[in-house]
Amino acid sequence: MLQWLKSFQRREQGLPEILRLFGQMLDDGRHAFDAAANCLLGGTDPEVIREDLWGTDKRINRTQQQIRRMVVTHGTVCQEDFATCLLIMSLVKDAERIGDYSKNIFDVANLGISVPKSLLSDMVRLKDTTSLMLVKCKNIFETQDKDAARDFCSEAGGLMNHCENQVTAFLIEEEGGGSLVASALAYRYFKRILGHAQNILTSLLVPLDQVDFFEDQNPPGEVAPNGS
Repeated sequence: MLQWLKSFQRREQGLPEILRLFGQMLDDGRHAFDAAANCLLGGTDPEVIREDLWGTDKRINRTQQQIRRMVVTHGTVCQEDFATCLLIMSLVKDAERIGDYSKNIFDVANLGISVPKSLLSDMVRLKDTTSLMLVKCKNIFETQDKDAARDFCSEAGGLMNHCENQVTAFLIEEEGGGSLVASALAYRYFKRILGHAQNILTSLLVPLDQVDFFEDQNPPGEVAPNGS
């Protein structure tokens, strides 16, 4: 898969533009996440960011549609790139879902329920780390650094485990009411954003048929020693 992507970058006929647009989707996804997470954890008035967040999400969707059109056109002309075109279709869906889950975080913030003080420092740390991970995801994809992709997937897996453990703890907690429910939802959405970023970089490590099923091949938080 890595060699396909490298050749994909070098070719003409719109392929570099497709990859540029994909990078733009990742930038917009990170922006949406930052805005929504800061609203939830930093006390920003939801109305202050609502228009920007929804506008960013619409831009992500438009870019996804544009990439789909370009991929279909290119795949029709250059049939030898069919497998790579399928891969790009899968990756843009992951990038689009980052924006969707960011809106879900905003929806939690819009409920007006504060995160418990006992969880605030952990969630702020997770928010800051996730934001940096989204930047790192784009950079690693652009440089096609296989070792860095493996490290990223391992780190993302560990953070996703932490989110899932927190959700499980809330489900068995007898006290806390709405604040714990809101926190559980936020942790779950953070986990899914990390998961979609991880999916994007598994394209550097596994064959096309295994993209999106990386955790089936590797226990959470672990990465196979050899990608393909």
